[in-house]
Amino acid sequence: MRKDSKCTALKSLQGKIWQKGYAGGELRGQLYPDVPPALERWQKQKREICIYSSGSVLAQRLLFQTTTFGDLTGYIRDFFDTRIGEKAESESYKRISALLDRAPREVLFLSDAAKEIEAANAAGFSTALCDRSGKLGAGKLGSRVIRTFDEVFPF
Repeated sequence: MRKDSKCTALKSLQGKIWQKGYAGGELRGQLYPDVPPALERWQKQKREICIYSSGSVLAQRLLFQTTTFGDLTGYIRDFFDTRIGEKAESESYKRISALLDRAPREVLFLSDAAKEIEAANAAGFSTALCDRSGKLGAGKLGSRVIRTFDEVFPF
């Protein structure tokens, strides 16, 4: 964990350990305050929302079920983890678009990691770099930069 390993087996184990903490109320999903209204807005706009994380699907579901804003899993169509592939590899994004039955250009991928943005761009996705701190910068990514989810598909 100190090395921030994205190993699927370790992430799966992590999710199982966290499950006890979430079930006991010791852990709660922490989200930025702009996330729940964005999820609601996007659902009203008939947008499909998916999560792709290096955390296991179990860990993702637990996080979104136990947020301080309530259970937000009803907004999310699907969850993807490293079983689909590494987040810095374009093939992973191609697999996701195929599973969603969407052309890559129809999918918007948001991330705060430049390598993930590069991989999603290489797969043909639309992307936006989420730079909440204002310190990342888009550099050579050619990606839109956002500071909050309020900037994504506003009303």
